Amino acid sequence: VQLQAYGGGLVQPGGYLRLSCEASGFNFDDYAIGWFRQAPGKEREAVSCIGSDGVLKHYEDFVKGRFTISRGNAKNTVYLQMNSLKSEDTAVYYCAVSTVANPILSRVRQEDDYEYWGQGTQVTVSS
Repeated sequence: VQLQAYGGGLVQPGGYLRLSCEASGFNFDDYAIGWFRQAPGKEREAVSCIGSDGVLKHYEDFVKGRFTISRGNAKNTVYLQMNSLKSEDTAVYYCAVSTVANPILSRVRQEDDYEYWGQGTQVTVSS
């Protein structure tokens, strides 16, 4: 199993980026994918999750209305469109494969429920 996250970079506050997570080595259509992030000096935290068929979508409160998660199963890729970026969004962003197709709400943040992780992509929001 491989997950390749990319699309990070340096952007000014109010700007946007689109992260991509390309997956291989498993039946991509069968599993939810989550995005997490880790800021310097902080613990890793959940950001968003999308179910296997793209219907279930969960967002943490701090990104609701600004970030949009989607997936292209034909391309084995999950996307995270990040708009209206803030300095506090600065972090390394990771994608991860869930062990289930559609996690229940109480489990979407549980890192133990994600079996494989990508290497992360750096997002820096700064003027």
